[in-house]
Amino acid sequence: MSDLDPAAAPPAAATRRARARDHSPWNWLLFVPILVPLITPLFNFDTPRLLGFPGFYWLQLAFIVLGVGTTTLVYRMTKRKG
Repeated sequence: MSDLDPAAAPPAAATRRARARDHSPWNWLLFVPILVPLITPLFNFDTPRLLGFPGFYWLQLAFIVLGVGTTTLVYRMTKRKG
C-alpha cells in the first residue's frame, strides 16, 4: 500500500469534528502579541534607558516575553486532558 491510498485517509466527518474541537475562546488571546507591537507610539521614544539601551530595544524584548507568555497560557488552557 502506498501513502496516497484513499482507503487509508481518515473520513471527512472525523476530520471536521477534530477541527471543530480546536475552536476555543482562548485562541483569541494569540492576537495580543501580534497587535501590541503594531501600536507604534508604544516604542517611539529614546528614554527611559535600561542598562544603557534605549527604550525601543528593551521594549522589543518585552514583546518577545509577551508572545511567549501568551502562547504558553493559551497552550495550557486549551491542552486536552488525558
